[in-house]
Amino acid sequence: MKVLFVCTGNICRSPTAEGVFRALVEAEGLGAEIEAGSAGTHGYHIGEPPDARSIAAAKARGVDLSGLRARKITAVDFARFDLILAMDRSHFAHLESLRPKGARAEVRLFLAYYPDSGRTDVPDPYYGDPAGFEEVLDLVEAGSRSLLTEISTRYPK
Repeated sequence: MKVLFVCTGNICRSPTAEGVFRALVEAEGLGAEIEAGSAGTHGYHIGEPPDARSIAAAKARGVDLSGLRARKITAVDFARFDLILAMDRSHFAHLESLRPKGARAEVRLFLAYYPDSGRTDVPDPYYGDPAGFEEVLDLVEAGSRSLLTEISTRYPK
C-alpha cells in the first residue's frame, strides 16, 4: 500500500503527515507493507527541507522530518500511489484536475480519516505562530492513526 500526502508547497502539512504516518507504520512493524510519501501541488520549494518550524514541532514529538525534501506532484504519482490524501479542499480540487484518465489512485481529503475533528481542512500554519504547527500535528496524529487502522483492516498481512 502506497500513500501520498499533498499540500501546497510540501514544506509544512504534507511532510508532517508523511513523517508522522511513517513513524506509526514503523512502530507497528508494517514498513515493508506500507510506503508513505508527500508532495506539493506547486513547485515553490522543490528540493528544500520542510519548514524549520515543522521540523522542530515534529522533533519535539519524536518524529524526524529533517531528511525529507519538497517535490511537486506528477502524473506518475497517480499510477504509483494507491491513495493520495489532500490536506485541504483546494488541494483536493487541484488533484482532481491533474488526475490522468483511468488513474488507479484514490484521492481523498486527509481529514476524512478524522471526522471527529469537525473540520475538512488541515489549516496551513505557514503564516501563523508555533501553535499552528502544534495544531497540525494534533490533527495529523489522530488522522494518521485512523488511516493506519483502516489500511490494516482493508489490507491485512
